[in-house]
Amino acid sequence: MIYPWGNTRRINAYATHLKNTFGSRIQKVAIDAGFTCPNRDGTLGTGGCTYCNNNAFNPSYCLAEKPVKQQILEGIEFHEKRYKSASRYMAYFQAYSNTYADVEKLKKIYNEALEFDQIVGLVIGTRPDCIDDKKLKYFKKLAERYYIIIEYGVESVNNSTLERINRGHTYEQAVEAIHKTSELGLKTGAHFIFGLPGESRQEILDSADIISDLPLDNVKFHQLQIIKDTVMEKEYQNFPERFILFSFEEYIKFVVKFIERLNPAFFIERVAGEAPPGFNKGITWKIRYDQILNQVEQHMEQQNTWQGKYFKSTKL
Repeated sequence: MIYPWGNTRRINAYATHLKNTFGSRIQKVAIDAGFTCPNRDGTLGTGGCTYCNNNAFNPSYCLAEKPVKQQILEGIEFHEKRYKSASRYMAYFQAYSNTYADVEKLKKIYNEALEFDQIVGLVIGTRPDCIDDKKLKYFKKLAERYYIIIEYGVESVNNSTLERINRGHTYEQAVEAIHKTSELGLKTGAHFIFGLPGESRQEILDSADIISDLPLDNVKFHQLQIIKDTVMEKEYQNFPERFILFSFEEYIKFVVKFIERLNPAFFIERVAGEAPPGFNKGITWKIRYDQILNQVEQHMEQQNTWQGKYFKSTKL
């Protein structure tokens, strides 16, 4: 069967989209440009999100102490060894909130990354409350020459959850930022966490219908992981009954049900998270991401289901 996205995969995979767009595999080079967040520096709060420890996903070459150019050079070298076919890259500004500065500072940082011929675009991870019209106009100008995507950490559609994890913004702010970004013609992504404390499995499943009406290009989904040296790790140690973490088997079935309800136009970039050894202090699966994705797609085949099979818009 050929699905609406034009191939036989049962999900609308972002990696396939990039390969079709550029004609070859595109790899991301992660960069830590030394940003912080308004819920860390005292503007909105301190301590950051209760689940967050950026060391859990930063590659070894990715250190804020190093200039952006050095991180890119080391990142390209790393990927050339790991993926022999890698030749073009996107600079992934991942750590913290990468629009939390004035436009002039952003220009300096991003221009440094775009000086490399191998860099075809930027992935800019940020928060919904760290964007404004001036920044968006700058990114729109960049998008005339490069592949630019603004990736918002949304995490949950429930404001009570966002408050509980110390996000410092509301879901309504996320919706507003996503709409403003999309309306300028910019590619727009969003990240969500499944299993945050206080949310039932049914509530999370129902959020598939809610987010499906957002003007998003791509989405990332991660199961909640209890990462060491975080506020959430301490909460988990003291009150484990507050957490209902997914086993591997539970998660595969759950995420397939979620994807069934998801807008089929969305590119799925990730279906799960993967913390380095020693960082996850909750349930550990001991399985690599490629194997997780393979299990998800196998389960979809067994269930004869696909992304958007039960999609229905909530718009009147």
